Amino acid sequence: MKTIHFLDVSSAYQELQIEIEAAVLTSLRRGWYIGGEDVETFERDFAVYTEAQHCVGVANGMDALHLALLALDVGAGDEVVVPSNTYIATWLAVSRCGAVPVPIDPDLETYNMAPDRIEAAITPRTKVILPVHLYGQPADIDPILAIAQRFNLRVLEDAAQAHGARYKGKRIGGHGDAVAWSFYPGKNLGAVGDAGAVTTNNAEIAERIRVLRNYGSRVKYINDIKGYNSRLDPVQAAVLSVKLKVLDEWNARRRAIAAQYSAALRGPGLVLPNVPEWAEPVWHLYVVQHPQRDALQKALTDVGVGTLIHYPIPPHLQYAYASEGYAPGQFPIAERMARQVLSLPIGPQLGAGAVNVIESLAAILPRVQQTV
Repeated sequence: MKTIHFLDVSSAYQELQIEIEAAVLTSLRRGWYIGGEDVETFERDFAVYTEAQHCVGVANGMDALHLALLALDVGAGDEVVVPSNTYIATWLAVSRCGAVPVPIDPDLETYNMAPDRIEAAITPRTKVILPVHLYGQPADIDPILAIAQRFNLRVLEDAAQAHGARYKGKRIGGHGDAVAWSFYPGKNLGAVGDAGAVTTNNAEIAERIRVLRNYGSRVKYINDIKGYNSRLDPVQAAVLSVKLKVLDEWNARRRAIAAQYSAALRGPGLVLPNVPEWAEPVWHLYVVQHPQRDALQKALTDVGVGTLIHYPIPPHLQYAYASEGYAPGQFPIAERMARQVLSLPIGPQLGAGAVNVIESLAAILPRVQQTV
């Protein structure tokens, strides 16, 4: 059987090679290599796509989180409620502000932030609630917004994996005070390097981020605040504009593969993703659970099916946060996920490879179960 890579970003480039190369060449010939027309065009179009009023391009997804937190006045001593299961960048952005990430375990069914656990984590120091739309599936944002309103808190959404996802019919992009995006090459909307953005319906927040990303400056050599250098590259913006035109089509291909998996995958111990009726995910990842995950992953690797684990160590158990004193067992759902989750290949260029994944799992699962 042909090897099925978990992720092949070059295939996305190959499908759009003519359009991407033309856009890059046009951008280079403009002779404007910081800001300019390509960035402004993408910011305008992505704001429209996400149903937000403003989009501010930045250098990468972590900067999007960091600058958005700063724009929401998060600083030293503040607390931000975060998921216990997420990529560590969500936590690192909080720490970078001098604030403290306060984790809560996720909803067992959706893997996203559980609204009914938020209130217990709120203290007088809490400033922001930071849900992540994990794996491309929207978090249950309405009750999160209601809690934030009741406690006079802000909501920053981490949508690094949710380009094009919808919550109750409305695109992710402007539900909370701000939404942070990553355009890392492997994302549903991916650049050919690092890139990010923040969308918001709040003009003041958008303006703060524009100043923060540009050395704290509105006018050249006049610096109003201590800012950063975090600007969306125009060449990356040009590539993103090309890919934005096909994002819905590529997300539809992901949904078709996810539907294939959900209809065909069966086996002892295998837990498939659960999608609430109000969610329209974009399947950045298709994540299953299995109690013998490591054995299952090895067996798939042996037959040429690539997989990844998102994520093998939850943030509270990373060495980076050892000083916080978290102990194993403190966030049992996140820790169980770390032991059991496995991401199967999915992407707009996977095509018939999905059938091979299904057939491989059908053959492997009974054998894995027998080893218990």
